[in-house]
Amino acid sequence: MGRIDRLAERYKNYIALPWQQDLAGAERAIFIVYDKADERRLRARKDLFVLATEERGHGWLECDLTSVFARWMADTEYRDSYFESPEDLEIKLEDDFLEHVAGCVRGVLTAPEANDNSVVGIYGIASLFGFVRVSELIKAIEQDIRGRVVVFFPGEYENSNYRLLDARDGWNYLAVPITLQEDRGVYEA
Repeated sequence: MGRIDRLAERYKNYIALPWQQDLAGAERAIFIVYDKADERRLRARKDLFVLATEERGHGWLECDLTSVFARWMADTEYRDSYFESPEDLEIKLEDDFLEHVAGCVRGVLTAPEANDNSVVGIYGIASLFGFVRVSELIKAIEQDIRGRVVVFFPGEYENSNYRLLDARDGWNYLAVPITLQEDRGVYEA
């Protein structure tokens, strides 16, 4: 059984557990932590996670953030001047980009088909690297999480800290980690 299959199996075992309904939004997040080199494999096998969710009677919705920066930049009024002076983009990133990304995710979380029994799978988190911290994004959307959010996280989880793409200082978070390392994940199958 490959790494992605094992992660899907662990996810399947976790998602089958009864859902506690009185959790805060941050506690409704599940991070599927995998090696960054497995990104394409995971995307090719994401149907395993969809199937595991639906077999347990939960709905599945997706939010792919892979091209969110490119779409945001294309819609930015002064984009050509930012290419001439990239340092000017930092202010716009701080002010607008996080809210734009959160708005994209919120659109899926608050869709009519999203409810207390739904799972929203978020892909493309790596494309936020250098622009938005995942912890800030989760904080921005946590009030809108009705059922569960599954964040497909290419990086590491160790000692209760997450590190995106193994490169940034980590943060401690309330999410449930699903990992391949038996000694590192909070939930182990």
